Amino acid sequence: MPPAARSEVLRAFIAADLTPAVRQAVAQVSQRLQHLLEGLPLRWVAPENMHLTLKFLGDVSARNLRLLEEMLAGEAAQHTAFEFGVGTLGAFPSDRHPRVIWVGVSGPEALQRLHQGIENAMARLGYPREQRPYQPHLTLARVARNAPAEVIRRVSQVVRTERVGYLGSVHVDAVHLYRSDLSPRGPRYTRLFTAPLASDRAAL
Repeated sequence: MPPAARSEVLRAFIAADLTPAVRQAVAQVSQRLQHLLEGLPLRWVAPENMHLTLKFLGDVSARNLRLLEEMLAGEAAQHTAFEFGVGTLGAFPSDRHPRVIWVGVSGPEALQRLHQGIENAMARLGYPREQRPYQPHLTLARVARNAPAEVIRRVSQVVRTERVGYLGSVHVDAVHLYRSDLSPRGPRYTRLFTAPLASDRAAL
């Protein structure tokens, strides 16, 4: 690897991918909300960028990528494949004061164990632990930081009145390390590494 590549710093995160069917269903919800909130200062997530974040790493040195991949592969191999459901609509920090609009994820205990295992593995590499409890979700949009009160009220009204039912389930048999490159047209995600979860047979 050339010296420039070894010293490169990139933004990265660990995530589980969605199935095409669930991605399409979530995209349809996003389109409906974009119509209802047209003209308001929100940044919408492109359908191809939708994923379930397991750990946001932030800045990662390219020279540490190999060790990070080894740690992620070792942790993933300790967890068996599972499914999570997708549905409902909500917002952070609350639907009364929305800043992030999301579709909910209902996962088994296996999802929480996987998240905690990845947190522990990444902490051993020096990446800070997330201080807030893990609440799995799929981000649809972010409200502009300087949005006036009337915009917040309108977004809150839509989030509280729109009904989003069950959109489908996702089978998770691997986790992925992604690079995030920011641009004026929005982020571009590039998959760098895939860590398979153990099969049920391998766990026996």
